[in-house]
Amino acid sequence: MGEGVQKAGRRPRADSLRNREKLLLAARDVFSAGGPEASLEAVARRAGVGIGTLYRHFPTREALFQAVYLRDVDQLVALAQQAADGRDPVEALRQWLHACVGMVATKKGMLTALAPSVQGSDPLFADTSRRLRAAVGSLMERAVAAGRIRSDLTPEDLMRAMIGMCYTREQPGWQTTVVLLLDVFVDGLRLPPDPAA
Repeated sequence: MGEGVQKAGRRPRADSLRNREKLLLAARDVFSAGGPEASLEAVARRAGVGIGTLYRHFPTREALFQAVYLRDVDQLVALAQQAADGRDPVEALRQWLHACVGMVATKKGMLTALAPSVQGSDPLFADTSRRLRAAVGSLMERAVAAGRIRSDLTPEDLMRAMIGMCYTREQPGWQTTVVLLLDVFVDGLRLPPDPAA
């Protein structure tokens, strides 16, 4: 019994952590590409590990889905926090929305390939949606405070527009089209320069 407690408290080995990271990156690539090849076996092959290694790290399809999705959300939240480094606030918002397209592509691919195993993820989506709205809200506040974009749009409005664009473009190459549409959308948010300034 004491040995089991000790094992449970051990830190994962470095190679185990590397394999987990390789699987998360591979899953993101495989599922964002979508199509019939988006399978757990394809994820393991792309990561260069056996399917048994995948299941040791992610014992269920839902566990893999949640790990990949949470990793993407964490990265988007961190990207929004890094925007305060002096970059142009409108370009920071644009870059963040471009990154969101990749997250949506991965999520779409996983929902298609792994359903119905992810049907119990509603609480996960509620929490991550709140975090993403807060992240884009901080970017928008910064751009509004600088007098660069209009102030009558809410974070919910912006996320709804971005997701709507992503889910209406299903043909191959849809991500490129959505990025272009988002550029037009962000340009439409810009305020004209103040002549008095």
